[in-house]
Amino acid sequence: MNILYINHYAGSNVHGMEFRPYFMAERWAEKGHNVTVAASSFSHLRTKNPDLGGQKYMAEMLGKVRYFWIAGNEYHGNGMGRIKNMLSFLHGLYKFKDKISDGGLDAVIASSTYPLDIYPARKIALKTGAMLIYEVHDLWPLSPIELGGMSPRHPYIMLMQRAENYCYKNSDYVVSLLPNAKGHMVEHGLKPEKFIYIPNGIIKADWEKPFADPPVYCDKLKKYHDGGFFLIGYTGAHGIANALDSFVKAGEYLRGKKIKLILVGPGPERERLIQSAHSMGLDGIVEFLPPVKRGQVPELLSQMDALYVGLQRQPLFRFGVSPNKLMDYMMAGKPVIFAIDAPNDMVADAGCGISIPPEDARAIADAAVRLAETPKGELAAMGARGKEYILKNNEYDVLSQKFLGVFSLPVKRN
Repeated sequence: MNILYINHYAGSNVHGMEFRPYFMAERWAEKGHNVTVAASSFSHLRTKNPDLGGQKYMAEMLGKVRYFWIAGNEYHGNGMGRIKNMLSFLHGLYKFKDKISDGGLDAVIASSTYPLDIYPARKIALKTGAMLIYEVHDLWPLSPIELGGMSPRHPYIMLMQRAENYCYKNSDYVVSLLPNAKGHMVEHGLKPEKFIYIPNGIIKADWEKPFADPPVYCDKLKKYHDGGFFLIGYTGAHGIANALDSFVKAGEYLRGKKIKLILVGPGPERERLIQSAHSMGLDGIVEFLPPVKRGQVPELLSQMDALYVGLQRQPLFRFGVSPNKLMDYMMAGKPVIFAIDAPNDMVADAGCGISIPPEDARAIADAAVRLAETPKGELAAMGARGKEYILKNNEYDVLSQKFLGVFSLPVKRN
């Protein structure tokens, strides 16, 4: 089977995130399928961008997966530079479509965050007779409307809305990372039977590698454990959406308790949160540690007693959430404090922690105390249930096989 996976921001094991296209493509290629990932040469998400040496495009093999890089300008922020980068990618999809496909195609996936890549993707699919699949990471243009405050009548938003509607009406199937988005999509032209939910996932092998000796931050964390402290960790971005003010403020309710809240990671809110904790006199309760490398995350999480994930209360989350860090937490086999208002709650489904309302410092503190007072055997059982749930439902071997099943379904174009 010949598969084209179009994702503007696609990364790889060499270039960094975003990883989903690579993880899917790698597994399909291992099963004997020919997979090309088409992406822009520049993305703000990657730790390393490919060097095209001045060429307009470049094809290369990364393992068994063929990458087709389309030259894109560097940009910072969400201004005209990023728009120019988007336009250059779309133009390249049209201009180099014969080189991208590298022969016949059986399936074309349009998977960029914004929906405009559906137009060149459909043109390629129609020319090659391939199935067309639209993969939804976030709902556009609803995300910039509800999160960014943009007007539905803004020309950019209206352009995106036409593209989203076109996606639902002209794709054979829609693969959504959001479990409760079907109603919204049907309102915008999707036939209900075209909706397929395939969430984000994890790589089991990442959790089977031996830890460093000693593990990252071992000296500090072991000292706390030896002192009888219960450690609740947060790892990842320190941004506004992560609702970390309430996590820090929970320290006020933990004074005199043998509990520490430990935040590890980068982000625009990090320094402000550090100052906030200091101003509240929480230096001995709330601690901030520098980011660790992706490969060190399992060994870091293994040293925590419980883990916290939270998001701001946002209407957009009514369609569901799929936070990667939650899957990491559950794979680490640790109980989780889940502070997200969304219709899907893997922590409750797996029975691996405590679910609480978002942005509620008192509720976080109460959950922390409950877990700290729970016998170690029960904590271990919670963690084991979470890991079992993720391996059954969210490992990329499982997800990639489910996605392969979509390719064998009958064509459903309007």
